[in-house]
Amino acid sequence: MDIDALDIKYNEDGLVPAIIQDANNGQVLMLAYMNSESLAKTIETGITHFWSRSRQELWQKGQTSGNIQKITDIYFDCDKDAVLIKVKQQGNACHTGNKSCFYRKVQGDRLESSPDSVYGNSYNTSIILQKVYDTIMDRKKHPKENSYTCYLFDKGIDKILKKVGEETAEVIIASKNNSKYEVIYEISDLIYHLLVLLVDQDISLDAIYNELAKRRNTTKD
Repeated sequence: MDIDALDIKYNEDGLVPAIIQDANNGQVLMLAYMNSESLAKTIETGITHFWSRSRQELWQKGQTSGNIQKITDIYFDCDKDAVLIKVKQQGNACHTGNKSCFYRKVQGDRLESSPDSVYGNSYNTSIILQKVYDTIMDRKKHPKENSYTCYLFDKGIDKILKKVGEETAEVIIASKNNSKYEVIYEISDLIYHLLVLLVDQDISLDAIYNELAKRRNTTKD
């Protein structure tokens, strides 16, 4: 496809904001950015691809988590400087575990999480780590085609360790940039790759929890 024929009005960084909306109920799920390459890939595959401003690379939504977005419709606004994409969301759109990234509402002078959000109820957030761990374990036992997790296991320990190192560096860069969103995003990437490492080394999350508990009990105030 000749993406230039669409005459999209990109910003000075060559990006256009992309609003992702649930095709079934109209809920706004997230906001990300696309360049001409990611937009072309999105149209070609029917699955959302974005441009990471922090990592400066193309990324497919759900490639790691499995929470892919299958496109039903793509719209541009009147100025063609913003895109609206309606999708069928698999799993959750937000890396926090919430269905939508817009789960906090302004209440007076503060933000409050919606009642059904991960942070708005008594949901045990450690369950999220266990679910991701279990999914990684399942990918190791039952490989799936085009799975990034399976790719890491196929490449072996050196590749996994390389990714852990790279993601650690990304956390450092994001922290130096003083961007909370980038830090959250990059730490999430790092935790995922650490979980892959744990599965590869046959180490359970309980072993980590137990070690942290021992340290907490012996740490001086």
